[in-house]
Amino acid sequence: MQTASGRIDLRVKTPEYLYLFEFKVNRSAREAMDQINSRDYLLPFRADGSKIIKVGANFDDAIRSISDWIVEAEG
Repeated sequence: MQTASGRIDLRVKTPEYLYLFEFKVNRSAREAMDQINSRDYLLPFRADGSKIIKVGANFDDAIRSISDWIVEAEG
């Protein structure tokens, strides 16, 4: 999903929660989470009233899987 400050890799909406995902490849989950925060990807969704869960994840091509992830709740 495109926002004014960048592109969110994945957005999942349930009746109670909104999950925002940022994925990296061969980098770090911290870098993914920092991108969510520095580009303020949550701004368009704060008025929604949903509980927001941010997920930063890194895919490692050497192990062909997710190597690390960070989950943070907002509000």
